[in-house]
Amino acid sequence: MVKESSLNDTPAAEDKQPLVLRLNNVEVIYDHVILVLKGVSLDVPKGSIVALLGANGAGKTTTLKAVSNLLRAERGDVTKGTIELDGKRIQNLTPNDLVKLGVVQVMEGRHCFEHLTIEENLLAGAYVRKDGTTKIREDLEKVYNYFPRLRERSSAQAGYTSGGEQQMCAVGRALMARPRMILLDEPSMGLAPQLVEEIFDIVDQLNKKEGVTFLLAEQNTNVALQHADYGYILENGRVVLDGDAKSLRDNEDVKEFYLGLSSSGRRNYRNVKHYRRRKRWLA
Repeated sequence: MVKESSLNDTPAAEDKQPLVLRLNNVEVIYDHVILVLKGVSLDVPKGSIVALLGANGAGKTTTLKAVSNLLRAERGDVTKGTIELDGKRIQNLTPNDLVKLGVVQVMEGRHCFEHLTIEENLLAGAYVRKDGTTKIREDLEKVYNYFPRLRERSSAQAGYTSGGEQQMCAVGRALMARPRMILLDEPSMGLAPQLVEEIFDIVDQLNKKEGVTFLLAEQNTNVALQHADYGYILENGRVVLDGDAKSLRDNEDVKEFYLGLSSSGRRNYRNVKHYRRRKRWLA
């Protein structure tokens, strides 16, 4: 099992990395009734790739939307806890404010502007920038270098491109905002394995070469843990396990429940006697 730890045993405490993002005991309710997140706490150190793992409906997307303040568009609210960027609370900021601070979300399902060309989609990502056309064009060229296929398809309407090309477009559009942190939601959804590896390899490059921090939500636990530095497993709106990527990959329960490496059949964590759920909320 991954060693049970306190809040101070996160990667930030071990490696002395400054935190970009911290969620502390966050609770989210939809329609004033439906409790979706139940005391979620997590840290995202600067320059890291942190993965949110779990089955569909575990609360991964809601966590990202809580950070980017997109919940209110879906009648959701953060009702408890704090969300901090560089130590400052951001719950009252608009999504537009957060983009200006360098936090950009790539939505699940890609959400390109279908009637615009690939290049027009990419330039839309630079809408909030005030540093001039020359620098925007320089960054557009940089995006094309990371995604050569987008250069080939630059004049094609986004709605007529493949799912992989649309996902590349969505990530490239986020890069045009010059982000310091990208919230990446289910990048592998609906893509062939080869394209999934291509997308995650580019995530690695952006992390290492451009210094972009990633908080990514992903059902494909195997590929996520190959590229992430640290992971949090969500189940029914709670963080039930966290640890560095290698520890999670080696964990027997994670192997069986999420990686499908056991022949004994599907298990639920609640039936594993030696597994203790994480209790990360404040006393």
